[in-house]
Amino acid sequence: MKQWTWVRQHLLKAGIALITIILTIVMAGWHSASNAQSGSTQLLWYGQSAFKLTTPSGKVLLIDPWLENPLNPNGKADLAALKQVDLILVTHGHFDHVGNAVAIAKKTNAKLVSSSDLGQAMVAFSGYPKELVPFETQGNFGGELTLLNGEVKVAFIPAVHSSSVASDGSPATFAGNPGGFLVSVKGGPVIYHTGDTDLFADMSLIPKFRKVSLMLACIGDQFTMGPQRAAEAVKLVNPTTVVPMHYGAFNLPGTPTAFSQALRQQGVKSQIRILKVGEVLKL
Repeated sequence: MKQWTWVRQHLLKAGIALITIILTIVMAGWHSASNAQSGSTQLLWYGQSAFKLTTPSGKVLLIDPWLENPLNPNGKADLAALKQVDLILVTHGHFDHVGNAVAIAKKTNAKLVSSSDLGQAMVAFSGYPKELVPFETQGNFGGELTLLNGEVKVAFIPAVHSSSVASDGSPATFAGNPGGFLVSVKGGPVIYHTGDTDLFADMSLIPKFRKVSLMLACIGDQFTMGPQRAAEAVKLVNPTTVVPMHYGAFNLPGTPTAFSQALRQQGVKSQIRILKVGEVLKL
């Protein structure tokens, strides 16, 4: 009997030890997942329409990456400092949106997210590496991509503008229809980058599918909507916060001050956040 009692006691101790180990592993995994989810999404503005989006897990997305634009005095240093880029999103083919995309892709192996027409044009005329323009990162308006193991979704939104690419002084080549992106970070913000566009009524449909946390709205006028029409666009989308972009680089008439005034005049409730070049916004 004493022998069996000894055996039962040791089995019980072994069972408790095993359960403790299992719970430790589970808790450690839960703690790591919680830490990953608790990190903030960060958005850095390089000027013009160029942004760097960093997810809570450290994935890096660039949108319209013209880092060496006239508004960014640190353009060359910013370009040199990029070590990791997972995705490059390009709204349309104009030089101030394609920007440094090709150089960055060759350096970091970043895949291109774009309309399929633009992707083909950038491979053929801009030199974007063909192997970095796979089927799974190409789409078209009305479609949505699930990327980076489900951490990010990118929906293709139309824009009222034009799109072409040019190389080595050759005539510009049609590069599909222009667009914007609705970027949804898992457990994080939903960001609408308008690309270059005019105001259009179907913007009102965007919040019917997903509430927009942050709208990056072009305001420059002359080549895109100006402050008054951009304010109306914000009213249609109804984001929590709006950041003006695409102004100042070419002495365009639209300004953040005029945009802020237009938002007030039109009774828009969204908060405006005016970023400085190089400023990081935590979301």
